[in-house]
Amino acid sequence: MALLQRKNKIPLGIYVHVPFCRSKCQYCDFYSVTNKKDLDFDGYTQAVCTHIKEAGTQAPNHIVDTIYFGGGTPSFFGGEGMAMILAAIRKNFDVSPTAEITFEANPDSVTDRLLRRVRGEGFNRVSLGIQCDNDNILKTLGRPHTYAEAVMAVKKLRKKGFRNISVDLIYGLPGQRLQDWNATLNNVLSLKPEHISCYGLQVEEGTPLYNMRDFYNLADDDTQADMYLSAVELLRKHGYHQYEISNFCKKGHTSRHNMKYWTGGEYLGFGPGASSDFGGSRFSMVRDVHQYIEGVLQGGTVVEELQEVAPRERAAEYLMMRLRTTAGIDRETYENTFLLPFAPLEAQLAEYKQQGLAAQTYDGRWHLTARGFLISNSIISDLLLVQERSKSL
Repeated sequence: MALLQRKNKIPLGIYVHVPFCRSKCQYCDFYSVTNKKDLDFDGYTQAVCTHIKEAGTQAPNHIVDTIYFGGGTPSFFGGEGMAMILAAIRKNFDVSPTAEITFEANPDSVTDRLLRRVRGEGFNRVSLGIQCDNDNILKTLGRPHTYAEAVMAVKKLRKKGFRNISVDLIYGLPGQRLQDWNATLNNVLSLKPEHISCYGLQVEEGTPLYNMRDFYNLADDDTQADMYLSAVELLRKHGYHQYEISNFCKKGHTSRHNMKYWTGGEYLGFGPGASSDFGGSRFSMVRDVHQYIEGVLQGGTVVEELQEVAPRERAAEYLMMRLRTTAGIDRETYENTFLLPFAPLEAQLAEYKQQGLAAQTYDGRWHLTARGFLISNSIISDLLLVQERSKSL
């Protein structure tokens, strides 16, 4: 009976935002803190565990099948804190015995002590921020590690039994040429990770890199496009399946947690700056660690934004997120879920197919091609206009 009840429960992802870093990368615009006065590890841990206990009562009909510790730098925060928070999740939520449990790490903070603690608590996946194999570029970016430390981190992870390692890479970096990027990919492929994420450098306003952008030899859009297409082809040849714009994996190693974001699954976020999509509402936490701690422990406000989302209003979200994936969209799901006609979208997608930007599978699903992914923002904007007009038909 218990197994049957669990089978009927709604899948739920949990995201824990760890806002602490040893140092701030030049390109990063995620919420994180580095000042000693802000590194209140104990207060943060207590607040997150308290918040988890409160939220657990709201999800009796859910089963947690993915847990993700992101940042910030969870490995800098340490294994003891992560283990305590994971234990609180297990105590207050129904966690599947086959749950994917991930933590992000920088190579410089991957230690034997950390890995023993998190492995023993049940973490089974790691996302390692390598970014590049050139130490000069890493230094320019403000990364707190060398490539040799990244190689050593992978060895330590394997030794401690991790069989699901993802690595993050960035292309279009200062002074990076196409041949440099290809060399980076080949070096990283020798580490045999199960999953690789490749992101084009985004120079976000408000970051140190943005202020210095004119002084660096940054790749232009055409060069970034060449780097992207080169990665798609090289990773394909090495047996990596592309399942999302920036993500590639060996068979059976998709990021189950991130797929929740791209396919409209429910998730709850804990920690300052964390976002949630749960019970028909989207909401996010305040982007201030002290305000978050005080709000949780003293009964204050920690929700910064709250938006109720009607089912039909998610039609646009369906297009935006599903077309990031190689699985794409299909008529039956779209029309049955949103009660909108698919034909106008299909007509537009057929035009993109003629241009080599979209493709249709044997079972009728539509998805973007690698070239289509390069201009996905423009394509999706056009489809959203088509969708909006179809609502009045």
